[in-house]
This record gives sequence, structure tokens and C-alpha cells, in this order.
Amino acid sequence: MVSPFETVINNLNSLGAFQFLFPFMLTAAIFYGLLRRSKVFGEPNANVAINAVVAIVAAFMVWAYPVIAGVNVQLTLSTFFFQATMATLVVIVGILIGGMFLPENFAESLSKQIGKGGVGFVIAGILIAAGILISSGLVNFIIPGGVSGPSFGGLSQDTITTIIILIILIVSVAAIVVVPGGK
Repeated sequence: MVSPFETVINNLNSLGAFQFLFPFMLTAAIFYGLLRRSKVFGEPNANVAINAVVAIVAAFMVWAYPVIAGVNVQLTLSTFFFQATMATLVVIVGILIGGMFLPENFAESLSKQIGKGGVGFVIAGILIAAGILISSGLVNFIIPGGVSGPSFGGLSQDTITTIIILIILIVSVAAIVVVPGGK
């Protein structure tokens, strides 16, 4: 027996909701939020319609590319969001487990440490995001030809992997040196 949720997901998939509708809605919402926050068109409450129209048009322009180029981003975006969610859950579970064994004021001391040496957390977040971007295959849509092919810019896959690992090592060492207390 098929669950009702599976039926709904399959019906939405056959309608193209995951191929265009949901990515379009997400992109439009992000553009709208950025326009309201940046106040490009003046005060957000006074220019709701302008912000909405620009956000919708920009989202259509962004999602016109996969349709016109005949590129299927559905599986790649689903993989990206699934992996990002799993990475977030791992961090949350780690914090929960840490909360069981660490002192009661751990959250306060962590927030102070982030305030002092937030660079390390930002770098770790960027590295995790880059890993998810590459492993989900979404980087193939950002960089034409991607980095998973036989070569990228004339470099072999082994050379690219070596460069990425070296960059991660250098950034990690720099983060340890820059963060206060790391000697």
C-alpha cells in the first residue's frame, strides 16, 4: 500500500512542482526578502508591490535558464537540500549531546567565543557549504562543465582534488592561527 504522502509527492513531481514551481517560489521569496532588507526601492512598507514584482520577475529570469536550456535541476536541488538538512541535523544533535555533558552555561560561553573568534565558525560553515555544493552536484550548474568531469580548465580530476584539499588545509591552519587562543 502506498502512503498518501508518497502519492502527493509523486503527483507534485508529475506536475513539475519540484522542477520549477518550488525552486521558483524559493528564489522569489529570497529576492523579495533581500529587496526589503536592502531598501533599494525605499521603505519596504511603502514599496511592497515594487519589491514583489521585481522579485517575481527576477525569479522567472533565474528559472527560465533550466527550462530554456533543457537542464534538469530537480534531482540536484533535492540532493543539495537533503544534504544541507542532514548537515544541519548533525550540528544540532552535536549541540544537544554537548549540552548533556557540558556545563550549564555552555551556550553563553559559546556565544562569547563566537563573538570573539567568529571567523573560525564562518570558515567552517563555508567549508561545509562548499562540500555540500560539490557533493550534491549543484556546482555543475554554477561552473559550466562542473568540476566532476575529466578535466576542468585543463586540470585533471586528481589535480583539482589535490588543490581543494590543500586549500582546505591552508584555511583550517589559518583559522586555528587567527582564532584567539589558538597557538
